[in-house]
Amino acid sequence: MSFSSLGLSPAILLAVAEHGYAAPTPVQVAAIPAILGGGDVLAAAQTGSGKTAAFALPLLQLLQDSPGEKPRRLRVLVLVPTRELAQQTAEAMRLLAPAGQQALKIAALFGGVSINPQMMDLRGGADIVVATPGRLLDLIEHNALSIAAVSSLVLDEADRLLDMGFADEIGRILALLPRRRQNLFFSATFPPAVHALAARMLHQPVRIAIPALEQNQPDIEQRAIMVDAGRRTQLLRHLLKENKWGRVLVFVATKYAAEHIADKLHRAGIKAGAFHGEFSQGARDEVLADFKASKLQVLVATDVAARGIDIAQLPVVLNYDLPRSAVDYTHRIGRTGRAGKSGIAISFVSADTEAHFRLIEKRHQLKCEREQIPGFEPVATAAPANAAGAAPPADNSNGGVKGKRKSKKDKLREAAARGEPDN
Repeated sequence: MSFSSLGLSPAILLAVAEHGYAAPTPVQVAAIPAILGGGDVLAAAQTGSGKTAAFALPLLQLLQDSPGEKPRRLRVLVLVPTRELAQQTAEAMRLLAPAGQQALKIAALFGGVSINPQMMDLRGGADIVVATPGRLLDLIEHNALSIAAVSSLVLDEADRLLDMGFADEIGRILALLPRRRQNLFFSATFPPAVHALAARMLHQPVRIAIPALEQNQPDIEQRAIMVDAGRRTQLLRHLLKENKWGRVLVFVATKYAAEHIADKLHRAGIKAGAFHGEFSQGARDEVLADFKASKLQVLVATDVAARGIDIAQLPVVLNYDLPRSAVDYTHRIGRTGRAGKSGIAISFVSADTEAHFRLIEKRHQLKCEREQIPGFEPVATAAPANAAGAAPPADNSNGGVKGKRKSKKDKLREAAARGEPDN
């Protein structure tokens, strides 16, 4: 099937061709005609499925079909969970927007930076706003924009929006929107809170569920390497040297771990940087730009990088600490194997995280053979299961195992007590 069969205008099709879109993905095939028809949409699609273009292309066409006004009135509002996703989505929509007599104005609004430049950017209005909920409400309270004329609302990464605690902000935003509007709801997973929000927002939606069939799944080789927790950094350095990977995204559980491991790698002569949510927006932009430009070989990140960051042709993702949930595992490894490219996802598994990794495997119906790298064979063994059938917490770091994470102060005390060798 081609984009031309989905009801898109010649101007939109030209923009699609100019930016190298060859054929629509399954979510685009299902969503584009439904959105052009003006109805609500409830879409479940895995990460990297092309959902941004699935809503961007038809919404851009709908705006082109309706006359613009001066000052511009905000007509399309896209809510996203993170700064990076706001920037990325806004940029994608700018690239796909067809040129015309009155080009569409698309603004990205997010916290972590001064509000004043964003207020200045909104002078004269905007046609499309891509925003994080908190900053959007701040700007509304400053009378910098109104959402009273929004005709289409998009919730992108709805599960992440709720997981990050934006439920109250979303409720306040919904109360300010016009009752008659188009609602587009995109989520990778549908826990109860997401189902409840969808039921509240949507009216007889077109339901789209892209099954995780093998032909729809990204080409990601998933590996599990057994290693003692204390030797993970040494093994990471060994793998970088042996495989000569150009870029590797390494996921850890905490801000402290991101900075500590990046510093160890840097002192070992490896170009590495840390990335976490407490960085200023300028620092986040800078380190991401360096990683995308291959000025950094390794980016050590918390789960703030697990969604909304599109790094072209990223060959490897490595779980230094296991994610706290099976859902986070999906989003982490989804940073590789994008846009038809292949990728590798490696998880370090130690004796005390083996049970947690088995749970991740069970939830995803996968089985990874446990590998051992010569010279890094694990010595520690799993503690015996307790009466409930679960292994008791081990004394060493448990990475991202849900319910067992140590506080930052505890980790700092333990590191000081050990002397924390620079391995």
